[in-house]
Amino acid sequence: MSFVPGSQQRHLRACMVCSIVQVQQRFIREGCPNCESFLGLQNHPDSVLECTSQVFEGLITLADPSKSWVARWQRLDGCVPGVYAVKVVGQLPEEVVQSIEDAGGRYVPRDGTVHDDDA
Repeated sequence: MSFVPGSQQRHLRACMVCSIVQVQQRFIREGCPNCESFLGLQNHPDSVLECTSQVFEGLITLADPSKSWVARWQRLDGCVPGVYAVKVVGQLPEEVVQSIEDAGGRYVPRDGTVHDDDA
């Protein structure tokens, strides 16, 4: 995430799958750098609204997720460097969860409803 001017901070959103935080327009323009292959957010504003949330808590900046214990703790060790939310509130549509599973992934909500021993 590059510098976000104060006037743009109200447009920040967090991906409900990986929790990366970007401005809404960047999600629309570029998609999610971690989840694009199965979310397909690029050039789909409605999908961005469904799969990202403005309601999130805490921020983590990861420079090298592969070497960070915080990245492992947050299940971000396979993600790109960037700014991530600690907790993301929201619920993915069932068809999106199904597409994640069809792609061989497992969706773990980022809102704290699933504990590590459940994941």
